[in-house]
Amino acid sequence: MSCNGVDLILGSGPNVLQARDWNREAFARIIAINNAWQVRPDWSDAIFPWDFPIERRPAAEPGKRLITQEAFVPAQNIFGGFVYAGGTMAFTAAYWALATQRPRVLAMMGCDMHYPKGQTHFYGSGTADPLRDDITLQSLEAKSARLLVKAAEQGCAMVNLSQGPSRLIFQKVQPKDLDAVQVLRFDPALVARAVAREQELDYYVPSGRYWDVVDRFDAAALRDLDAMWLGAAQSGLNEAR
Repeated sequence: MSCNGVDLILGSGPNVLQARDWNREAFARIIAINNAWQVRPDWSDAIFPWDFPIERRPAAEPGKRLITQEAFVPAQNIFGGFVYAGGTMAFTAAYWALATQRPRVLAMMGCDMHYPKGQTHFYGSGTADPLRDDITLQSLEAKSARLLVKAAEQGCAMVNLSQGPSRLIFQKVQPKDLDAVQVLRFDPALVARAVAREQELDYYVPSGRYWDVVDRFDAAALRDLDAMWLGAAQSGLNEAR
C-alpha cells in the first residue's frame, strides 16, 4: 500500500508517451489502464474491464497485479458505485486506487478524454469509450469534479500531468512539482448537498452492471446532480487560484 505516496495512472491518450522517460522513483505505483501497460515496462498494476480482449492483456509477472472487475467493482462501490462515479475506466481506475492504495497524490496522464480527429490513442486510432451514449457520462467534467472532491475527503490530491486539452478539471502540474501539491478544500455545504441528493436518488447498483437496470435512472436528475458536483468542486478550485 502506497500510503503518503504519489501514484500515477496512465491512460491511452497520444501524449501518454511523454511518461516513458519519467523517473520511476517519483511514483509509488504506476497503474496502467487497458493498453497503457505497453507504455513502459515498470508498471505495477494493469487494470481493464471484463471485455478487454485477452490478446491485448499483459502477462502476469511477479510483483505486478492484473486488476479486473472482481477487484474494482467493490472498490468503486465504496464511493457510491458506477452511476455516480461514471462508467469509464479512467474514473474506475482512480476510485480503485483511492480505495486500495490511499495515495497522497493521484496523478493522471493520457486520461484527458479529448479526441481530436486523427490519432486518438498512443497506438493509433481507437474507440472513444467515454464518448459513448451512456447515462452515467453526460458530463465528463462533472464526474471528474466528483472524483476530485471524493479524493480530497480522504486526503488525496487529484492532478493532471497532461498539459493539453482535457475533460478533467483537475489542477495541471508538472512531474517535478508533485511533491508540492496540496489537497484542495471544498465548500462543505455544497458537498453535503450533492451527497444528500445521491442518497435520495438511490442509484446504487452493487453488481456494477448499471446498464441492466438503466430504466431506473432519470437522466435529468443525473444532470442536476452533475451540476451540484461541479459547483462543489469549483469552490475549491477558485480558492486555489
